[in-house]
Amino acid sequence: MNKLFLFLSFLMGVVVLSSNYLVQFPIKYYGLEEILTYGAFSYPIAFLITDLANRSYGKLVARKIVYIGFAIGISFTLIFSTNFADLISVRIAIGSGTAFLVAQLLDVQIFDQLRKKKWFIAPLTSSLIGSTIDTFLFFSISFYATGIPWVTLSLGDLAVKIFVALVMLIPFRLLLGTFKAVKA
Repeated sequence: MNKLFLFLSFLMGVVVLSSNYLVQFPIKYYGLEEILTYGAFSYPIAFLITDLANRSYGKLVARKIVYIGFAIGISFTLIFSTNFADLISVRIAIGSGTAFLVAQLLDVQIFDQLRKKKWFIAPLTSSLIGSTIDTFLFFSISFYATGIPWVTLSLGDLAVKIFVALVMLIPFRLLLGTFKAVKA
């Protein structure tokens, strides 16, 4: 499990870094620039990672992956994509860290409570609730009172995260067999 644990932790950090970078770029097609950023497409992968770890190794290992992924992701974000002269860039780092920890730890807890239900109930419910909390925490901390249309961006972002959470059920189900299951 050690190699897989390290891989999942590193992958979580890469997802955080990618999402923090991509959220700075609105989608400029079809009039979506005030509704959606590219970060909405990468971030839901964090819930897939957490849920697979939780299902396979339990909530304690899933929490460790969240903490390590957080440390890696925030470190990378601070080094590679935070412009300390730009207040919004700093707010994105703070908003990302806060939202990530709250949402992922909530995801772990909800998933653990629902793990004995049908296979899709725990990942779908925990991801939907976690995504909602994450989205509104992140956008309000990062963009409140900046002139950026954060409410519409957060609603567009959440709509995509819900769609991606549904799509992530496919790899979740397919990858379940590749991980050692724990007895719950």
